[in-house]
Parts: sequence; C-alpha cells; structure tokens
Amino acid sequence: MATEEIAAPGRARAAVTAAFTAHGLVAAAWVARIPQIKEHLGLGEGAMGVALLGAPVGVVAAVQLAGRAVARWGSRATTVAAGLAAALSLVPLGLAWNLPALVAALLLMGGSLGLMDVAMNAQGVAVERGYGRPLMSGLHGAYSVGTLLSALAGAAAAHAGVPVPLHLSAAALLLCVLVLAGFRGLLDRSADAMPGTDAGEARPARSSSRWPLTMLGVIGLCSFVGEGAMADWSAVYLREDLGTGPGAAGLGYAGCAVAMTAGRLGGDRVVARFGPVQVLRAGSLAAAAGLGLGLAAGHPAAAVAGFTLFGLGAALVAPVTFSAAGNLPGVPAAAGISRVTAIGYAGLLGGPPVIGFVAQGVGLGWALAVPVALVGLIVLLAPAAATAER
Repeated sequence: MATEEIAAPGRARAAVTAAFTAHGLVAAAWVARIPQIKEHLGLGEGAMGVALLGAPVGVVAAVQLAGRAVARWGSRATTVAAGLAAALSLVPLGLAWNLPALVAALLLMGGSLGLMDVAMNAQGVAVERGYGRPLMSGLHGAYSVGTLLSALAGAAAAHAGVPVPLHLSAAALLLCVLVLAGFRGLLDRSADAMPGTDAGEARPARSSSRWPLTMLGVIGLCSFVGEGAMADWSAVYLREDLGTGPGAAGLGYAGCAVAMTAGRLGGDRVVARFGPVQVLRAGSLAAAAGLGLGLAAGHPAAAVAGFTLFGLGAALVAPVTFSAAGNLPGVPAAAGISRVTAIGYAGLLGGPPVIGFVAQGVGLGWALAVPVALVGLIVLLAPAAATAER
C-alpha cells in the first residue's frame, strides 16, 4: 500500500512535468521562424505587431473561461484536450499565406495554450499539495526546458534552411504523441477540489481575495510583457537591427530560455530560503539592469547577454504568483490561477503589439525599453507575493 501511495504522486508529477514541457515546446516552436514568416508574408513591424495580437488575444479569451472549463470537465481532461489543440495549431501557423491566416492560426494557438496553462497549473497545485512541499518552480522549469529545446530546434531548422511548413508540421506530430503518451498519469478530477470540499463543489472567490489576486496579476503582467517581447521580437531585433544571420537570431530567446530554466530548476529552494518578496525584488532588478545594458551596448553578443539576464531575473515571477494564487484560502486553484493569468496575460496581449507600434516610430531598440521599465516596477509591487508565505 505504501508503495502505491508513493507511486501515484510520482506518476502524477511526471505527467504534469510533461504537460509543462509540452506547453513550452509549443509556445516556442515558431519563435526562431518569425523573421522568415515575416519576410515571406512581406510584413513590416506594424503589420507584424497586428499579427502578434492573435496569440495573446486567444490566451486572454481562453483564460476567462478556463476556471469554468476545469470546474465542468476537470483539470486532467482540459489539459489533454487543450494540449492536442495547441500542438495541432502549429500546422496552420506554418501554412499561413497572408496576414489574416496568420492571425487566425495564432488565435487558435493562443486559445489552446491559455486553456492548457490554467488547467496544468491547477494540476501542479494539486500535485504540490500531495507532496507537501514546493514544486511549482520546478514545474515551470520544465516549461522553460521546453521553450529552450524548441527555440534551439527552431534555430537549427532555420540555419539548415528547412521550410517553415515542414518544420512546424513535424513538430505538431511529435507533440501530439507526447500529449497522448505523457499525460496519462495526471490526477483525476477529485484532485481539483479544495481541501474540505467535494470535487464537484465550486465555491466562488471571496471578496477579500480579489485584491491580492489583482496585485499578483499585475506583477505577472509586468513580467509577461518582457517574456512576450523576448519571444516575439528578440530574433527580429538581432536579425534586422544588429545584422545577425537567421540561425544566430534565435539565440536571443534561447539564452533567455536557458537562464529561466536554470533559475526555475533551483527556484523552490531559493524562495524557501529568502521568501517570495525578496526573490521578486532582486530578480526584477537583475532583469531590468541586464536587458537595459544589453540594449544600450548595441552589439549582438551584448544583446544576447541582456536577453539572458532578463530570463534569469524574471524566472521566478510566474511560479511565485501562480503558487500564491492557487493556494489562496477559500479560492479554488483553477479560479485563482485563471484570474491572475487573465490579468498577467494582458501583458502578452498589449506588450508585443505596442512594442511593434513604438518600433515603427523610434526603432525596435528603444521600444524594447518598455519591458525594462515594467520589470523594474515589480520592485514596488513585490509585497503582494507575501500571500505565498504561509
């Protein structure tokens, strides 16, 4: 019996780790190919900014419904269904023939990723409770591993001249296999209930919880603007502003992903030792300074270093905020995470397009100063994460 009790959480942890990894693999699959897609469709910075609205609009729309979807079907079924939809969305993305087709493909990808995000984080909170110790940073580290591997694979495919449709279709097939085979151990819907309630009993968030959830969401927004900028504009900046080759252009986001992976894999111990408030303050200062200095240098190596330092500094923002939201007393995990995600992902909705529009007027290098200012703001907002200190 003891062996079974240990094995079940172990299987669930492996499955939810696979879910986080798959989410990262999908999200970053096309990042290194953005310059080729932009060039193929003949889009300027402003038009590309409009196209990039697709994914975050899909995300924000989906997370508004995610809490209710998880309450109805459970976080396991929602994670699997959304994972398959996200993987398959890469096919039309690679085949997009004009701006509307590109926007539609990004809407599908963003919507499925947003739904999957809330559901898999609810699974993560349930697994974390089962273990009785922090795990969320490590799970988000698995997401970073996925983004890293996908960014490197995309850079390699771009360098080798692999056609974008072939690359993204092959990625979709492999990811569908991962979802079907790797998500089997996810916890059933009984794990979605708050302690002391039945699995099907949904309780609304208390009014006293709205303010901490809102502040956690704003912290997420400040970080996600920068993460979106790294994903959507770092390759364009390196390629078009600093004159790197198509393969090297993908290294900016890859460096960010490497740093986030390193920060998150060791993050649970760091948060336990110093507390979430101090971790957020120190990390946001490092992110702002690193990215700001990297952009000011105006050299490819310095820019990649700046993107990398941004990733390290911002690494623990999402794990800290999602863990706090998922464990807020009296709030179902999916409901709390959905609220924080809806606010935070508004940074993905507004950030990259705004950067594109600003770049149209003052240049992309100056436009990327927007994330520098926002992550610096986290220094002032960090006390909201004290809700995670229980």
